[in-house]
Amino acid sequence: MPSLTRPIMLDLQAILDRILAMFDLKPAVMRQVALKLVVTWLLAWIGWQLVKLVARRVVAVADDHHADTASFREKRAATIAQLLRSAGWGVLMILTIILTLKQFIDIGPVLGATAVLGLAVSFGAQSLVKDYFAGFFILLENQFVVGDSIEAAGQSGVVEHLTLRAVTLRDIEGTVHIIPNGQITTLSNKTRGWSRAVIDVGVGYDNDIDAVIAVLRQEADAFGKDAAWSGKFDSTPDVLGVESFGDTGVTIRVLLRTKPGMQGEVAREFRRRVVIRLEREGIKGARSQQTINIHPAHDASRPSVEVVTGEPAVAGNAANPPPRAPDPNASPIPGAT
Repeated sequence: MPSLTRPIMLDLQAILDRILAMFDLKPAVMRQVALKLVVTWLLAWIGWQLVKLVARRVVAVADDHHADTASFREKRAATIAQLLRSAGWGVLMILTIILTLKQFIDIGPVLGATAVLGLAVSFGAQSLVKDYFAGFFILLENQFVVGDSIEAAGQSGVVEHLTLRAVTLRDIEGTVHIIPNGQITTLSNKTRGWSRAVIDVGVGYDNDIDAVIAVLRQEADAFGKDAAWSGKFDSTPDVLGVESFGDTGVTIRVLLRTKPGMQGEVAREFRRRVVIRLEREGIKGARSQQTINIHPAHDASRPSVEVVTGEPAVAGNAANPPPRAPDPNASPIPGAT
C-alpha cells in the first residue's frame, strides 16, 4: 500500500510545484497563506457559534416555562434572536471574505471601488434602503414581534420571520406573504397586550329578551370560571345586551377579553356552548320567515303563488289582504254569467 501512495504524493507535489512556479510563488509563502486562511475561517466558525449561543441565551432568559402560551417577552426575545443570527451571519461572512482576499490581493483599491459602487447602488436601490430603514424603526419602536397576528400592506397573518428588510406572514389558509418593510405604511397589531372576541348572538323576537340575556350571562360567567379556559382570559366576560334589531331577530353582543392571540379559540368554544345552552333552554334563534299565499286561478289580477318574506301577514291587514274565497256559484269560464 505505501508503494502505491508514494508515487501519487510525488505527482501531486510536482503539480503543486508547477502551479507555484507559474505564479512565481514560493512554497514557504503558500504555507504561510494557507495557515492564515485556516485561522481566518476557524475564527469565523467560532464567531458564528458564539452568535448562535448568544441567540439561544436570549431566548432561554425570556422563557417563562409555560409551553401553552407565549408571552410578549418571549416573542420579543425570539425576534431579537432571529435578527442576531441574520445580522451576525452577514457581518462574519463579509469580514471573512475581505480577510481572505487580503491574502492574495491589495484590497485597498477594491474597498474604495466598493464604496463608490455602493453609493451608486444606493441611489438606484432607494426602495431597498427604505426597507432597511423601516425595519430598523420597526425593531426600535417594537411595533410587532415574531408570533404576533398583524395586518399590513393589505395582508393579515401571524409573523413567522422578521428581518431588517422584510417580514414573513402566514395567513389562516397557510399562505406565506413576504412583505418588504418599506411597504408597511399602516400596521394593525391584533395581539398587542390583549385581544378581544366579539360574539353576536341572534335570537327571535318571540323570546323573552331579559331571560335570554340572563342565560347568556350565566353561560359567560361559567365559561370564564372554567378551569380549562380561565387561563386564556384577560378579564371576565361581559354581556353588553341588545346590540341591534334586524329583520329576523334581535342581536345580543358578548365581549370576551383574552390573552394575546387566543380570541379565536375562545370565541369558537363560547359559540359551541351558547348553541347547546339555547337549545336546552328552548330559546329560538333568529331566522327568516316566509309566507306563501296561493290565490285562485280565476283571479287574473294576482299571481297564482305569491311569496312574502318577513313576518307572516295578519288576516284582515289592509296592506296585505287575505285571499278571497272562491264563489261556488261562479262560472269556471272568466267573463261568463
